[in-house]
Amino acid sequence: MNIDKELDTRGLNCPLPILKAKKALAAMESGQLLRVVSTDAGSARDFQAFAKQTGNDLLDQQIVGNEFIHVLKRR
Repeated sequence: MNIDKELDTRGLNCPLPILKAKKALAAMESGQLLRVVSTDAGSARDFQAFAKQTGNDLLDQQIVGNEFIHVLKRR
């Protein structure tokens, strides 16, 4: 995947990763990809709900060690 922007939200808890992702996506063009790295265990379900509510595509979610990685495609 060709990631256009990466957002580091390590150490932040809900709802901050979502709010930062929302702001980053607003500044991106349609079709661009945003990778969000988080340490909040609740971020997996939060980003699933966020994608459904906003119409952005959640392309991938991974757990690497204690980090949760989410890839969103701007609608």
